[in-house]
Amino acid sequence: MKEIKAIIVDDERPARKELIFLLKDIPEIIIQADVDNIRDAITIISSEKPDLVFLDIQLAGENGFDLLKKIPVTFKVIFVTAFNEYAIKAFEVNATDYLLKPVDPIRLEIALKRILDDTPQNNETAKRFEYDDSIYVKQNNCTARFIEINTIIAITSVGNYSKIETLDGNTYIILKTLKQWESELPESYFIRIHRSTIVNLKFINKIETYSKTYHQVLMKHIETPFEVSRNCFKNLKKVSK
Repeated sequence: MKEIKAIIVDDERPARKELIFLLKDIPEIIIQADVDNIRDAITIISSEKPDLVFLDIQLAGENGFDLLKKIPVTFKVIFVTAFNEYAIKAFEVNATDYLLKPVDPIRLEIALKRILDDTPQNNETAKRFEYDDSIYVKQNNCTARFIEINTIIAITSVGNYSKIETLDGNTYIILKTLKQWESELPESYFIRIHRSTIVNLKFINKIETYSKTYHQVLMKHIETPFEVSRNCFKNLKKVSK
């Protein structure tokens, strides 16, 4: 059995107790400690070297992001917070997941399964979408709507989440990795150009080459270009001719 050593950092004792209660039925998770401030967290992380840290964002007089600036991050991070406005920033620091309080046991189980499996779920058996299919997404964790696959311009990685940019200028953050997208999107229209980026070939405006090792793609309707990795460049040139 794979064991994951974890600590909990939260300034609210009831929240720490609730998370401990939810984790007690998951035998793979070994809770080393629970603390209420960054100073103690740094001490315990340095001595115990956990695999996983459950980290609150709004600590008393402190910010959970500050912890990650003060120590080498050799562990996975799951943010557990009552505030949803920090989600994008959380994944900019490579958080594994972002859970809102009160923690949903099913969401917690999904987050931990990813860590325990260390692979996206069902990525080999997913059925591919057709280019004219629609998918159901939530915008800013509130407004839900269907979007058509053929309106997706680019998808970028945000930890275990992904950011979708569409033709109408909207952006969506959903719980899906790029590896999962690769197995579901129609291959004749979408291509991975970087470990963090998938683009729709129909919206490529220009491919620019600056050296043997640096290339970028300019997309229609998106101002900022995307970098193309060296490994992906050959495939991109073949399909974009």
